[in-house]
Amino acid sequence: MSINLPPEHVDVNIHPTKKEVSLLNQERIIEKIKDAIEEKLMNCNNTRIFQTQALNSSALTQANTRKDKGTEVSTPTGEKSQKIPVSQMVRTDPRDPSGRLHTYWQGQTSNLEKKSGLVAVRNIVRSRRNPKDAGDLSSRHELVTEIDYNLHPGLFDIVKNCTYVGVADEVFALIQHNTLLYLVNVVNVSKELMYQQALCRFGNFNAIQLSEPAPLLELLTMALKDDESMSDVNEKEKLEIAEVNTEILKENAEMINEYFSIHIDQGGNLTRLPVVLDQYTPDMDRLPEFMLTLGNDIAWDVEKECFRTAAAAIGNFYALHPPILPNPSGKGIRLYKKNKDSMESAGQADNDLTST
Repeated sequence: MSINLPPEHVDVNIHPTKKEVSLLNQERIIEKIKDAIEEKLMNCNNTRIFQTQALNSSALTQANTRKDKGTEVSTPTGEKSQKIPVSQMVRTDPRDPSGRLHTYWQGQTSNLEKKSGLVAVRNIVRSRRNPKDAGDLSSRHELVTEIDYNLHPGLFDIVKNCTYVGVADEVFALIQHNTLLYLVNVVNVSKELMYQQALCRFGNFNAIQLSEPAPLLELLTMALKDDESMSDVNEKEKLEIAEVNTEILKENAEMINEYFSIHIDQGGNLTRLPVVLDQYTPDMDRLPEFMLTLGNDIAWDVEKECFRTAAAAIGNFYALHPPILPNPSGKGIRLYKKNKDSMESAGQADNDLTST
């Protein structure tokens, strides 16, 4: 506070160190100070300053071209500024960690430009330590590069900066980005997430130890019995198929254990599964189907396709599927869906968003 007074109205001989002075007509001065502060406080209702969050360019362009946009207001400096309509205001802050899906995206980095360089450096280090692994890592590196190359910037921004709203049903969830709501197929998105996680953690998985070893032959037999496409095959042929797939998995046990931490002992028992996402355990009811996919659908002879199909199988197993419940009739199992046909058609329509 700066108070200008005539020198003759000030008496400085009140305190030795001049911490106090005496002013002539102090009551009038105090009254003027009170009036000035009161005037400032009363004017705060007329002009206010808010911290706003910038919208994307497309939203701003649309707002500027609308005729029914907000009224113009004058600032204390005399300049005119446009008031953003209520319908264009962002009500969520994507920087809030509690509302961002990206915080649960373990193993991903925001700086995609550095990822390829880090992968290349790790490849060089691993190849020096173990030259025979160089070819394996180069194939995995190509798959990771393909993911980065096919990245859609718009969709990546939506997923990274969205706010999770809630579950719509067994398959779909709602997210918000700026002022828009998106309906997301959680099954397809989680498949892609787990597929990318399987490639990012390639050769560096933690393991889930099964409480009891699971015999591969029994798992494969269960999967074949529940497979609708195998309904015309007799039990003897199903057993033969299960035995063949068991031998295939045992022959490739060392490779899938080293790269994907899926451990199969010499007796043909599954003992460990990989940790694809921290603090997440897959639906073990889908374990028989997963083992059948590993034995039957993996391209073991082609290195790159082997890694791709194995990561895809892991992604499908670890994805968030609707729960499997026993059929009351006792004939096999069924997916807990209200209308399977309608969900499949909806998933196909949403494929452009979720597949990328």
